[in-house]
Amino acid sequence: MVLRSFTTFRLYDIDFFIISEGNKIIKIGMNEELPNDHMMVYKTLNDKLFKACYKQLYEFFFKGRKDFDLDFKLIGTDFQIKVWKSLSKIPYGATVSYQEIAKKIKNPKAVRAVGLANKNNPLPIIIPCHRVIGKNGKLVGYAGGLELKAKLLDLEKDYIKRKKRPSEKGS
Repeated sequence: MVLRSFTTFRLYDIDFFIISEGNKIIKIGMNEELPNDHMMVYKTLNDKLFKACYKQLYEFFFKGRKDFDLDFKLIGTDFQIKVWKSLSKIPYGATVSYQEIAKKIKNPKAVRAVGLANKNNPLPIIIPCHRVIGKNGKLVGYAGGLELKAKLLDLEKDYIKRKKRPSEKGS
């Protein structure tokens, strides 16, 4: 039996929990119940792994962090892991459809299965499942709710717009 640790915090009006197994993050929860696992030990944000995760999430929300450098372990089926790895390649501020992901993993008829894998993504934001939309361009399906999905996409688009604006210094 492997000992798991967890911590909780609130950031950007979102209640988070992080679960680690050994020295790797295995789950990030947003606005959801912590799993009822009696074999988890609470750790504070002073824990090196949890502190790094919190810091990088903070930078995503407030400083436009685009990439994450965290040790994590994906636990899922081969198909889910293939989908999650494909999601990891979606650029910051961009969106793709479930159908596009199905094509990228060379399984174009697996659109619904891609949606289910997306829903079961254990590392939201780190693996940016919020960047996947319907083929008609509409927001569909998000484990954290469509309001949160829209908020995350708007955050990225707003940061990109701010970075493209010419500096007001010296004007």
